[in-house]
Amino acid sequence: MHIKEEDIYNATFRKRYRNYEFVVVPFGLTNTLSIFMCLMNNMLRPYLNKFVIVFIDDILIYSKNEEERAKHLEAVLIFLREHQLYANLIKCSFFKSQIHYLGHVIPKEGIAVDSGNIKAIMDWPTPGDVDEARSFMGLAGYYKRFIRNL
Repeated sequence: MHIKEEDIYNATFRKRYRNYEFVVVPFGLTNTLSIFMCLMNNMLRPYLNKFVIVFIDDILIYSKNEEERAKHLEAVLIFLREHQLYANLIKCSFFKSQIHYLGHVIPKEGIAVDSGNIKAIMDWPTPGDVDEARSFMGLAGYYKRFIRNL
């Protein structure tokens, strides 16, 4: 698997006389996302499910109001700095009132499914065999809490 050109520097390491840059993911780094997620979950454990959620390479910070949000954000950023971990500000967004995340819309009121996903379920063709029916039932089973009278 090739590494994106802009991310090659992230996999660079220095030996005694020169730098080495990976242009493909080396065998030992194939689980980097799961390792990162484990690291973040372990390190941010005091904050997890209080005002932080970590999923894959995302750290979501949530709160009830602007004052709490600022305190929570500051706490997480200080914690990351103390452990020499840094966020890429280009990939960050702060103080959003609503986000789209993993097929869900998360506004102040709570979690909801993205309307495109609901439309896909409502327009789903009639299953033609048992496997298709099972596939649909699994998908619909997850979304039934979001769709009235499903």
